[in-house]
Amino acid sequence: MLKVGLTGSIGTGKTTVLNLFKELGAYVISADQIVHRLLKRKDIKEKIKKEFGNVFTSEGEVDRKKLAQIVFKDEKKRKKLESIIHPEVFKELENFFKKVGEKDPDAVAVAEIPLMIETGSYKNYDLIIVVYAPEEIQIERLKKKGMKEEEILRRIRSQMPIEEKVKYADIVIKNTDSIDRLKKEVESVFKKLKNLAHNT
Repeated sequence: MLKVGLTGSIGTGKTTVLNLFKELGAYVISADQIVHRLLKRKDIKEKIKKEFGNVFTSEGEVDRKKLAQIVFKDEKKRKKLESIIHPEVFKELENFFKKVGEKDPDAVAVAEIPLMIETGSYKNYDLIIVVYAPEEIQIERLKKKGMKEEEILRRIRSQMPIEEKVKYADIVIKNTDSIDRLKKEVESVFKKLKNLAHNT
């Protein structure tokens, strides 16, 4: 099995690339989706309440927007949230790879993790793919999703610059053109990954 770490920055198109890998037959998992599930867990909610107070909707769910506004303005609070969430995310990822490895020894297994390089967990993977788009394209895409420029810049600045992340990559997928170009690039990368998986 080939363990692939997929990362990038907000607005570079990591999730699009992950979905394309899935369509081609890779086993995929997204750290963001794991976090979505974790935020519904009672024990996690209690820890968040203790640390951040009332960041809940009227239905008792974690208000992700409210929480994001707090943690992206305050690094200490962001680190606190990460200390609650990250160990649980790593447990789920480990479980995922274990199951995939048992099921299919020739598998290409791709985990999309935004903060993989920042947390040092990139070292746990056979190969790192960084999805690249320059900052002006990131900003443009996020504005189309309805985010304000001030909020976009705050989020981009809270992560390692994309040019820095590229230095850690074994493979860089450029997402600066059309979806068709991106599909072709992902297909070509997937062929290489399949060969590597077969030979590991």
